[in-house]
Amino acid sequence: MTDTRKGYLFAFAANLLWGFMPVYIKLLREAGSVEILAHRVVWSVVVVSLLLAVTRKWGQLKALVRRPKALAAVAFAAVLLAGNWWMYIYGVNTNRVVESALGYFINPLVIVVLGVTVLRERLRAAQWLAVGIGAVAVGVLTVDYGRLPYIALFLALTWGGYGLVKKRLQLGATEALLVESGVLAIPALAYLVWLTSTPDTAFGDHVGLTLLLVSAGFVTAVPLLFFAGAANRIPLTAIGIMQYLTPVLQLALGVFLFHEPMPPARLAGFALVWLALIVFTADGIRAASRARAQARNRTAGDSADQGTSYASSGVPS
Repeated sequence: MTDTRKGYLFAFAANLLWGFMPVYIKLLREAGSVEILAHRVVWSVVVVSLLLAVTRKWGQLKALVRRPKALAAVAFAAVLLAGNWWMYIYGVNTNRVVESALGYFINPLVIVVLGVTVLRERLRAAQWLAVGIGAVAVGVLTVDYGRLPYIALFLALTWGGYGLVKKRLQLGATEALLVESGVLAIPALAYLVWLTSTPDTAFGDHVGLTLLLVSAGFVTAVPLLFFAGAANRIPLTAIGIMQYLTPVLQLALGVFLFHEPMPPARLAGFALVWLALIVFTADGIRAASRARAQARNRTAGDSADQGTSYASSGVPS
């Protein structure tokens, strides 16, 4: 199997696992959202530490310790990640899987807005059109819900902000997850220790639930490692398109497995979001193709210029 095929397989596996995440979270419903989040943090540290011990990738961590500003940025990323995880768990366990899926549908549009407002990037006309359609979609969904779809917006903003911080840090996926989870591990562990002294803890109630809580580390780390493997093998545009598989699966689970309502107005709002994503994705693919063509032309032009130089100097081309 070629590296490219492995990359697509890894990307599919990562998004498939993320897509079915609501099923796993529903199995943990006996535990509260904060307890589930705390277990996810603590067991992620354990799993990722073991992975790093096996692969011996400690170099970036040692370098990071000597960069106080980078450590502060990692701490901020960890807070965004924890907020995203908690809101997603809360959304699933309060029967709002559909609204949670919406958050990941609109996330690419939020990232574009962050690029303009934070990084001062300039948008193409099609990107402005996609953002405008997305804003209209949020308005339609607000009317339908009778409130802002705050779960979706919070998920999109925290994940977009997390991605922005990670882009600037340029850390490896495994190393980054260890540091981020490590920042959160002390308060998470303290909370779990306190919770065990109360009758509200779900950990230890019965074997099945306890094993599911312990497995949170694997559930977190495995798709992330698949995603990292894909990122090293296939184009970014392909990864971006395949990431839509996650919210599509979550939406399908919300409607068909968990029987959440999808009235016509809500469906219209989602349709507008999908239209915005089609415009956004088509523009991205077109821009990437144009950039590749320009790069090939520059390479061909440089080769031609070099050949002319060789010929003029009497050197065989």
